[in-house]
Amino acid sequence: MIHEDGELSGNTAENSSAKSKTRCGTIAIIGRPNVGKSTLLNKILGEKLSITSAKPQTTRQQILGVKTQQNTQWIYLDTPGLHQQTEHRLSRTMVREAINSLAKVDVIGFVIEAGRWTAEDDAILQRLKQQEHPVILIVNKVDKIKDKARLLPFLKSCYEKMSFLAVIPLSAQKDDNVTALEKTIAEQLPFAEFVYPADQYTDRNQRFLAAEFIREKLMRSLYKELPYWLTVVIEEFNEEKKLIKISAVVLTERPGQKAIIIGKKGELLKKVGTEARLDMEQCFGKKVYLNLWVKVKAGWAEENND
Repeated sequence: MIHEDGELSGNTAENSSAKSKTRCGTIAIIGRPNVGKSTLLNKILGEKLSITSAKPQTTRQQILGVKTQQNTQWIYLDTPGLHQQTEHRLSRTMVREAINSLAKVDVIGFVIEAGRWTAEDDAILQRLKQQEHPVILIVNKVDKIKDKARLLPFLKSCYEKMSFLAVIPLSAQKDDNVTALEKTIAEQLPFAEFVYPADQYTDRNQRFLAAEFIREKLMRSLYKELPYWLTVVIEEFNEEKKLIKISAVVLTERPGQKAIIIGKKGELLKKVGTEARLDMEQCFGKKVYLNLWVKVKAGWAEENND
């Protein structure tokens, strides 16, 4: 369950012991932007938690997703994409958050794109060699490689880069071999009591998810760099018995950007609102009334301190 106040209930890690019949641990999902980390987490959870788009850096904040099945509880951290170009303060904050998450986990899932090893992948690899947690190399998007003869040499070259716990080729989009990944991770989790109730799948509250659903639709509808110059703030969230009333504002940097987001005769903003509302209704299990508008607020992205 998602709790509106964001508070979690359940046993803490302090109650865990080697005698427990259950396994429970934390897994960081890391990788460069746009390799499919959020798509993979959504597929594993069977819920839409992390937003996705074709644009890099869609994920801005670390998101925790929980899956409980029989005697195992996986606690996944979906992190912002690690990248080398971090001139923007928002980007620096995102990268720092992703790196810091590595110290608190039991297993690391390093996601790359099948058939493509980049300088950014190599930079992440060097960081992983400096820590002691087991690392699983997740080779995603194998469905994009039409000539499968190319895949075997690529996987062989991956094995030579580091002593990975396992190298697992899969397609998160097609749900191909994702179960094998979950099994491999489960075998590495410590014997411990569950941290979260079995029916809870995230630590994020409904306000956060509502804002993310809106931002996803904006990311998908806008072009080039504009999505990186906006954010979404939930100003009102009132839940009634059969209805949730939400007022949200899109903050952007300049008046010209505001006009683009609204679109001709308000059509783009209306489309974004409708699509986001439908996602909210499916996630929250109630009818949603969404009031959405756009405001100009210069420098919003620089408000987070280094």
